[in-house]
Parts: sequence; structure tokens; C-alpha cells
Amino acid sequence: MKLMLDLVRRHRQSASAHAIPSPTDAPAVGIPSMCSAHPVVLAATLRECAALGRPALIEATSNQVNQDGGYTGMTPIDFRRFVESLARIEGLAPELLVLGGDHLGPNAWRRQPAAQAMAKAEVMVAQYVAAGFRKIHLDCSMSCADDPVPLPEAEIAARAVRLCLAAEQAWREAPDRGEPPVYVIGTEVPVPGGAHEDLDELAVTSPEAAGATLALHREAFAAAGLDAAWARVIAMVVQPGVEFDHHKVIDYRPEKARALSAFIESQPGLVFEAHSTDYQTPRRLAELARDHFAILKVGPGATFALRETLWALAAVEHEWLGRGSDEDGLIGTVLGVMRAEPEHWRPYYQDPARLQVDLAYSLSDRIRYYWAHPKVQAACAALLDRLEHSPPPLTLLSQFLPRQYDAIRDGRLRNRPAELLRDGAAQSLRPYLAACAA
Repeated sequence: MKLMLDLVRRHRQSASAHAIPSPTDAPAVGIPSMCSAHPVVLAATLRECAALGRPALIEATSNQVNQDGGYTGMTPIDFRRFVESLARIEGLAPELLVLGGDHLGPNAWRRQPAAQAMAKAEVMVAQYVAAGFRKIHLDCSMSCADDPVPLPEAEIAARAVRLCLAAEQAWREAPDRGEPPVYVIGTEVPVPGGAHEDLDELAVTSPEAAGATLALHREAFAAAGLDAAWARVIAMVVQPGVEFDHHKVIDYRPEKARALSAFIESQPGLVFEAHSTDYQTPRRLAELARDHFAILKVGPGATFALRETLWALAAVEHEWLGRGSDEDGLIGTVLGVMRAEPEHWRPYYQDPARLQVDLAYSLSDRIRYYWAHPKVQAACAALLDRLEHSPPPLTLLSQFLPRQYDAIRDGRLRNRPAELLRDGAAQSLRPYLAACAA
């Protein structure tokens, strides 16, 4: 779509994109990508972008949203309507909303044979495009039930072409097709949602590996007659050397990615897309943007900030109203539901000795899969309702929510629990907006 194509063009033209950041540097042209389906996180993102007159890039993953409903229960058209309704409430101009699909491929059905999984992936991608999603990440890197491990890169590219053909056909057949989709390719990504194991360092994608991926995809697109679609490939996913495990963050180091950044400078019309940038410091985010990682994805970091704020509100409730013990309050309810229904965290949390801490505080934030649970929703609503009817004194906010306390004292925020929660979620997005110029 024109907005994303223009953003890439302006990034490539930006002289500041080559500079080493200093406190006086202007931010490089880029855009944060919010990968979350939580209504508070999305509302906070849309409001922040609306206030700045900035585009809001909201992405759904293939596991969150697909033709079967994903773990959110939403199809692509459901998700579009959901986000558009929030955008209207938060005052974002319709032309500033960009919907994207992340990791679109057979991942949700990878335990099935490749023929079945890819057939379902083609249906999913077509539904995303027909529903108005215009930024499409073609990701067929995962092996299916009858595939070799790892999957050969030539096969990954061939499957990406199959999905692109389905996307292009869906766009052409849409009654009100609008602008054509833009595409992201590339497979060398961190584990979605953070690493399973403790990490100390990551290898940055080599220029040779990035070049091979690009060449294989370019050739496969050309062989399939997709030259027009290839002109709309705007980004590659690579590994810039960033990741997080349960309790540690591997920070971006520009010197290690210098050769990779130089490589993309030789590829007109392309930028990098960086996944798992959650928890990077503001300086590191600015460095990523200037090193041509112009699309910065965040997801678990946003719901982690949401969880931090809810935990703080639960502590305020306990001190102020004497409610919310570990057994029957919000925290106890959430952890109880997680223990009763462990399918979303059991493959990730392997150490029984620190399970309690991992469940509540891991940076991979598996709690994000449980916020839509009816018991959890009821507990959240009850907490916010009690604090709405009995607003706590500022002294307690100073103790447990100091950033929101400062905002209240400065007249930028009201002492209302829903506003405190949304502001807490917005804390995760603000460094991204500061690191990127629209």
C-alpha cells in the first residue's frame, strides 16, 4: 500500500539513517508494529498514534487470527472490524490505520502434512487480504508433519510464492479491492514470543545468508509471473541479534550488525523488519531504526506492561480496600487459571523451582493467552470497578504506579483505573514512537 511504500522510500532517502545515534539526532524514518489482540493495548496504541498524527500499524499473527478463529476466536474480518471500532473511539483517522498479517503461513497447522497445512495457509492469506489487511508477511519457514527439518530454503521460497499467488488473486477479486498489498519475506527470526531457553548471545544474520534468501525469493517470484508483486516486497525479516528469554534481554549491538546494514543499502526499495524487539532500551531502538530496521515489532512487551500495571492496581486495591488476596483477587485468579489450563505455557516453563515466578513475571509473557478467559476478564472488571468507585489516594499511586502518579500531578492523566491501565500499556509503545519518525 502507498503509506508503507512511501515510508520505505523516505527511510532510504533519510540521511540520518546512516548516523550513529546521539541525544541530539533526529529519529530515523520508521514505524513500530504492534502485534497484539488485547483491547487495552490496541486502544493505547491507537490513541498514542492519533495524538501524534502518526500511522498505526496493527498486526495479527496466524495463530491469533485465522479462518478457524485462532486463539482469539477472530477471523480476519472480525479482527479488522474490532480494530476499526477501537480506532474510531480513539480518534485515529481511517487513512492512518494499517493492518498487517504476521507469520502468515502453515504454522497454525504445522502438525499436519504439508499439503493440508499449505492449503489452509492459502485460505488464510486470501481471507486476510480480502478483509483489507495490506501488509503481509509470507512465512513458510516451519516444517510440517512430513517435511524435513530444517526445511530447505528453496522450498520455503516456493511456498511463499504459493501464498503470494493466493493473496494477489484475493486482492484482484475483492469487490472494493483498494490498494494492493505489500509483502515482507524472510525466515531467520527469533522464536515467536521469546526464547524457550536461557540465552547469552545470538548470531546476527550474515549478508551472505540475507542475499541468498533474497535471491531465492526473487527467482521464485519471477518464475511464477509475480513481477508486479515483487515490486511491492518492502522488507526482509532477519536476525539483528536481539532476543529475550524468560528473565533476560539480549540488547542490540550496532557494531555486530554493521555488515548486514551495509548489505541492505545495496538493495533498492528494501528495509529490514526486526522481530522480538520487545524490552530493547530507547537508545537501542533508535539504533535499530537508523541501521535500516525500519519496521520494529513489539508484542509480548506490551502485554507485559499491561500485566505490570494490573499487578500494581491489585496491590493498590489490597492496601486501600483490604481486598485482592492471592487466593481470590486478580493475581490469584490469573495464576489459578494458568495452572488449571497449562497448554499455553507448559512447553516454555521447564524449571519447577521457579515456575511461580515464570508464570507471573517471565518476559515471554504467556499470560497474554489468558486475558480473554471469562474468569480472568471478570476479575479484571471487578478490580477496576472497585477502584473506580473508591479512588485510591495519590500516595498509593506514588508507591505502586509512580509514572502515572507523575502524570496525574502534571495534569496529563486522571486518577481513573481504566486510564491508569491504558497509560501503563502505552509505556511500552512510547519508546518506539520516539525512535521512529513517521
